[in-house]
Formats: sequence, structure tokens, C-alpha cells
Amino acid sequence: MNFTEYSTQNRIGYITLNRPDKRNALNYEFVSELKSTFDLAENDENAKVIVLRAAGKAFCAGADLAYIQQLQSNSYEENLEDSSHLRDLFLKIYKSGKVVIGQIQGHAIAGGAGLAALCDYSITVPEAKFGYTEVRIGFVPALVKVFLLRKIGEAKSKELLLTGKLVSAQHAQELGLINEVVSAHGLSSYVEDFAQELIQNNSAQSMALTKKMIAEVQSLSLEDALQFAAEQNAKARGSSDCQKGIKAFLDKEEIKW
Repeated sequence: MNFTEYSTQNRIGYITLNRPDKRNALNYEFVSELKSTFDLAENDENAKVIVLRAAGKAFCAGADLAYIQQLQSNSYEENLEDSSHLRDLFLKIYKSGKVVIGQIQGHAIAGGAGLAALCDYSITVPEAKFGYTEVRIGFVPALVKVFLLRKIGEAKSKELLLTGKLVSAQHAQELGLINEVVSAHGLSSYVEDFAQELIQNNSAQSMALTKKMIAEVQSLSLEDALQFAAEQNAKARGSSDCQKGIKAFLDKEEIKW
């Protein structure tokens, strides 16, 4: 059985976590396949937006603890290589040029909550629980915290990372980890409708460039960030999508993206 499935429909690339018997827990092979599947979606001209979803009751239980136990006999260098493997997946998702929507139908724990934080938008159901439980088993939320801090800030991140507690979907939304909470029977249609809004109303070039700027300006000084923004502004003015969009607006024509 493949760890992931990929399909496209109506310009949406659907990536499905497909290890339901293990609550979609991540191991080396799963991460490898997920990286390849994101590459496939990134390069798929038929997919303008990516939806990350999962099979089974749980979205993702995080790292496969049986796999982590096996790694405890590894050297530091071997464990660093394995950790870097997961780091590369997280970077690939975060830096994707396409908007990534998380369709979270069940619990997202530890690395699974990390995947939720990596998505540009995360939409879930009232029954789902979220949490970073690493400190409760003597582990650390190392990679996931980098993106969680960017998403919700230090104070809210500490609430999750240092307590290790599970929180409701509603509280996850209040913290900023989740964007919307909708009923389970309406989740798929809500995600599809939201994806179609982005697909039909927004320029792919503009969304990709905006994502790139959001990711990069946070590590720059104020002056460097503004210089970078000015350069991207100038480049955007000459882009084909900008020319198309402004012409259509001035000519009072419908813009078809």
C-alpha cells in the first residue's frame, strides 16, 4: 500500500495521507513518499491549489514512535540525517509556490499538528484535537516549533509546546493554528469551495510571490525587508499576470485566472 495518494480535480491537487492503520504516523519511508508527492503536485500544471488530507479517523499522529524507538540505537550523525529528512519535507511544504490547504478530518498530534501549522490554511472539524505532546514522552518539539512560532507567536506557542496538552478545534482556532471549524459532513465541500475561490479569483503568480515574500521578510531587518519588497514590487509590475489583470480591470472585463 502506498503511504500517499495523489489526484487532481477541478484544478485542485489532492494529497492524501494513506496510512490509516497507524493513524498516518510518519516514518522515513512515509516522509520520502510525501516529499515526492509534494514535488508531483508542485509541478502539476493541472493543480493550482494543493489540498492536504488524510484517510482514516486521524489526520496524523506525528512520528511513528516504534520507528523513533528503533532510531535510539543510532549514532548522532545517523539521527541528524533522519531529522534533516523531515526538515526537508517541512521546508518543501512551507515554501511551496502553491497555496496549501489542510483538510483536517481528525486528530493532529505532534508532527501532525506541525503539518497543520505548515499549511497556509487549515480547516478542521469540531471533534478534532490538536497538540504537541513531545514533552510528555521525553522528546522535544524541535522542528515543528520553528513554524508554529511564525504562525501564532511565542506566548501561544509556549502554551502548546511546554504543556503538551491537547486542545479542542475551537481553542486551536482561537490560538490561530486553525482557520475554520466546520461540520464533518461539510468539510470536503467547504474546502473545495474555498479552494475554488482562490483558483478563480486570484493570480497564481501573485499568490506564489506573496507566499515567498511572507516567508522571507521575517528574517530580514526592516531596511532589508523593505528593499526586498520594493524589488518584488518592481518585478511584479512587469509580470504577465499583472499586465493581464490591470488591463482587464481597466477595460471592465472579467479576469479569468
